[in-house]
Amino acid sequence: MAHPELPVPDGLVLRPFRGVRFAVDDLAAVTSPPYDLIGETGVRELLDAHPNNVVRLILPGIDHHRYAEARQTLHSWLSSGILTTDEVPAVYVYEQSGPGILQRGLIGEVALAAPEQRTILPHEDVMPGPVADRLALMRTTEANLEPIFLLYEGRNGAATRLVDLVAASRTPLVETETGDGIVHRLWAVTDPDELAAVEADLRPRQALIADGHHRYATYRALQADHHLTTASGAGAAVRGRTGDGAGPDGRSHGGAQPWDFGLALLVDFDAYPPDLKAIHRVVPGLPLEEAVNRAKTAWQVHEHPDLATGLAALREAREPAFLLTAGGPAHLITDPDRRQVQRAMPADRSARWQALNTSVLAEFLLPRVWGTRDEEHSVRIVHHDPEAAAHLARDCGGTAVLMNPLAVDDVLAVAAQGERVPRKSTSFGPKPRTGLVMRLLTPNPQR
Repeated sequence: MAHPELPVPDGLVLRPFRGVRFAVDDLAAVTSPPYDLIGETGVRELLDAHPNNVVRLILPGIDHHRYAEARQTLHSWLSSGILTTDEVPAVYVYEQSGPGILQRGLIGEVALAAPEQRTILPHEDVMPGPVADRLALMRTTEANLEPIFLLYEGRNGAATRLVDLVAASRTPLVETETGDGIVHRLWAVTDPDELAAVEADLRPRQALIADGHHRYATYRALQADHHLTTASGAGAAVRGRTGDGAGPDGRSHGGAQPWDFGLALLVDFDAYPPDLKAIHRVVPGLPLEEAVNRAKTAWQVHEHPDLATGLAALREAREPAFLLTAGGPAHLITDPDRRQVQRAMPADRSARWQALNTSVLAEFLLPRVWGTRDEEHSVRIVHHDPEAAAHLARDCGGTAVLMNPLAVDDVLAVAAQGERVPRKSTSFGPKPRTGLVMRLLTPNPQR
């Protein structure tokens, strides 16, 4: 069957919705980091923190695939009042603050757009496994349980001015401090004039997906599924649950359906520049000595006595540069043979893409120097923490490949050209806390 014709939004649209929020005393104890940053140990710690922690919804069951259990839990919490649905649709102002951190933005339901529409720009490719997992969860729960993270160039527009006004002068719906020292505050904006000003300001703008590529791909897959079902004439049951042409607030939205939107946090990066961190690699089974000796065929190698000294040198090094370690001494590799690098690069990629350190890693260092590919089954990733990467390398008899974070401008420029950076190139933060506000795709979920 042909792919259905999907709606095309007329710009960057962030709609109000009826937020679903926890009605518990200790809000910090029921929230969590995004699902893809929680390991097995983290799941157990969150479960121990509170019997109603949101991890029961986003990663149901220790095997992470008990989707029906998540649906049952969601409906049980809604029925018992553990979760409540706000009466009035709102766009939510969300603030994260802490030592060296201040980020404010708007949480709403964003109109979904294909990459070629140039409204919402991805900068990374996605893998089918995580998309299939999130799609099964969204289908079963009929909910968006955590927002994706979008950045846009606001230039102190009306939306940003409203965000700052609300945060400075109004009492929040929610205020809680999580264990990492971050204070989270949430306000509901319901005034029609304020919402209209936000809508007018955002519509001509363009957003970058900072975090949540797999969830955004899942939003669009769910949207396509619903439109395909409707087009085939078998969508009556689906339409009957949501209301024909009605959103989850029960009101008409000009024929737009709930699955034409997805839960998102939208942040003006002019006003609140993101914290962009590196994602390190560990190559199991590649001993450090062998990695260094092979690197010498194309790179300048500088040995440092310990990790801290090596990291300091890495921060000052001209890109591309990498620090190789397995604990103990660290080896900084710099100034690769330019001709060898150029021969390894895909000819159809821009010069800016080819200059990214993650591009050099994925196209040259790993495959040409070490004979492996930057893939899930052969290379492990470690977010942010160089010491954790070094420990993992030591434990698996491999080599940690530590790198500097990409520049935000480079990521934006590559995405604006329609290109994608190599996998796991970026980690934008601070990421929104999961569980502060959720979104139902159906106004009255079936029990």
